[in-house]
Amino acid sequence: MSNFTNVQSTDKLNAVLNTQLANWSVLGVKLHNYHWFVKGPQFFALHEKFEELYNTAADYVDEIAERMLAIGGKPAASMAEYLKLASIEEATGDHSAEQMVAALVADFQMIVKELKAGIEIANDQGDDPSADLLIGMLTDVEKQSWMLSAFLGK
Repeated sequence: MSNFTNVQSTDKLNAVLNTQLANWSVLGVKLHNYHWFVKGPQFFALHEKFEELYNTAADYVDEIAERMLAIGGKPAASMAEYLKLASIEEATGDHSAEQMVAALVADFQMIVKELKAGIEIANDQGDDPSADLLIGMLTDVEKQSWMLSAFLGK
């Protein structure tokens, strides 16, 4: 019975990691959209910030996929899969700079909740490296969320 539970736990952790892989893949595309189409007085600051964030997203995609492969998982690897698995939505239409930042804050808040749940799952499974990966991401996402909220005056 414990073998079944272990397989079930591994499947649960792989699902968590695939959701994050999808989130960061969709977020990377969304951030490119924002990077290209941001306008207004904060153009230079946000253009640079969005580039920083999409580079971070690309790094996270690679780290998550490599971790999944290391523990015998199968990372999602297509936009169709990402859109199906992601909790966040892709960018749509013309948005003001403030709307872009507010959407990212909302995305980051959702990711924070999911990362915390994922850390708990990894810890329950005794997978310290996966928990550590998610904790590092959580620390960064909380910081970015705070900074973007401060940009909005919140």
